[in-house]
Amino acid sequence: MTPAEEGFDKVPQKLKTYITSIGFFELAVATPSMKAAMEALGAQRNLFHQGFAKQTSDPAIVAATMAQPGVVLKRSVGFRGAFREHAELPKSLAAEKPVPKPLPNLRAKVPKPKAVAKVVKLAEARAAKLAAAALEKVRARREEDNRKREAAMAREQALRAVALAKAEKALEKARKRHDAIIQKINTEREALDRRTDVEDARWSKEKERLQEKLRRTRE
Repeated sequence: MTPAEEGFDKVPQKLKTYITSIGFFELAVATPSMKAAMEALGAQRNLFHQGFAKQTSDPAIVAATMAQPGVVLKRSVGFRGAFREHAELPKSLAAEKPVPKPLPNLRAKVPKPKAVAKVVKLAEARAAKLAAAALEKVRARREEDNRKREAAMAREQALRAVALAKAEKALEKARKRHDAIIQKINTEREALDRRTDVEDARWSKEKERLQEKLRRTRE
């Protein structure tokens, strides 16, 4: 039993049929995932990402693979016959069928656990590096936003300080003008008071003289 076949009887899984080609054969296998299909095919590279393998919904192919899940079935390239576990090499290729493009080398055995662990470790390290770079990018953007925000606040505070100083200066200027006017009024009031006192004294004397004259006239 191949590693791709292990576990099919333990936990029921939804199977899918995948196909590829190598040499003079087309290959088909039913597995739960692309990863399991690659393990069953012994692929060294990701055939699906490179476009050399794909999922199929062809009823005949699906039926053949579902009857033997995890088993790699074959048929000759260029022929429409049934897929079988053991297929003979074609005696001749169909004239109308183009020669398939060469596929990447396939390994007959499943990669060793150490090799898989190394690949996973490298992938995790690369993912961690990308995550750290993304985090650093976000941090740098946040710091730049904070710097811009602080600069905007500093500009606003500076403008507010200028406006405040201008308003205080205008108020002080108006207060001085008011004080000058009040001082002038007070000075004029004091002068008027003195004039009033002088006039009152003069009137008092004149009034007394006139009253005395009036009194004598009556006698």
